[in-house]
Amino acid sequence: MTESQIREIKRLLAECTKEHRKEIFQFLRKEFPVHSLEAQLNADAEIILEAIGRASDLTQRGVRGIIAEAAFSTNVAKTLHGWKDITPPGDHAYDFLLTDGSEVRVQVKMQRLKGHVPMKANQAYRFLPSDAYVVETQKTRGGKHPETGADTRPYHFAEFDVLAVSLHPSTNDWKDFRYTVASWLIRRKENEDLLLKFQPVPVNTNDDWTDDFLTAVSWFRSSQKKRIYRI
Repeated sequence: MTESQIREIKRLLAECTKEHRKEIFQFLRKEFPVHSLEAQLNADAEIILEAIGRASDLTQRGVRGIIAEAAFSTNVAKTLHGWKDITPPGDHAYDFLLTDGSEVRVQVKMQRLKGHVPMKANQAYRFLPSDAYVVETQKTRGGKHPETGADTRPYHFAEFDVLAVSLHPSTNDWKDFRYTVASWLIRRKENEDLLLKFQPVPVNTNDDWTDDFLTAVSWFRSSQKKRIYRI
C-alpha cells in the first residue's frame, strides 16, 4: 500500500461518523490487541480496565503503584543513554537495578493520597512540614522475620540507593518524579537502621530532592552524608 493510499484511508476515516469509526476500530482490535495480557487472561482490555475500575481503593492503590513503575521504566530508565536495566527476576527490596558500568538500585513509590487528594506531610506526622507532600516508605507486604519475629515491612537503609517518587497524584502526569538519595531519608528513632514510615516530599525541587534522575545518581555517588529533614 502506498503512502497516498494510507492518506486517503485517513481522510475517509476523518469523514466517518463516530459510530462508524468505532465499528472499524472494533474490527481492527480483533487483529491488534492492546497488550499481550489480553491473551494471557483471555479478556479484552476493556474488561480488564472495567475490573480495575470496580476494585477497592486498596487494590487501585496497588495498580497505581505498578503504573508508576511502568512509567519510570518507559519514561526514565529506557531513555538513559549508556545505561542498561539489569533488574534480576524475583522479589527484591528495589524495583530497578540500573547500570552505566556502576550499579544503582532504584525504589519507585507513589506520592500518598488521603481521601483521594494529595496527603500533606504533617498529616502523617505532626512534626513534618505542612507545605510538603508525603511518601510511604515501607514494603507493601507485611510479615515477620522467621528467626527474630521482627516486622519485615520497614526498609533498611542498605536496601536501595535512590528513591523515585511519582507525583502523579498532584500533577496528573506519570512522567513527573522526585528523586533523592536513600541514605538521606529520615530514620526511625527506635531503630536508626530503618527508614521512617513516611517521608516528606517537597512541592518544588531543592537541594535534597530533584526532578532529574541523573542528578540524584550524582548525589548518591558523591557519598555526601545529610538528611532531607531533621526531627
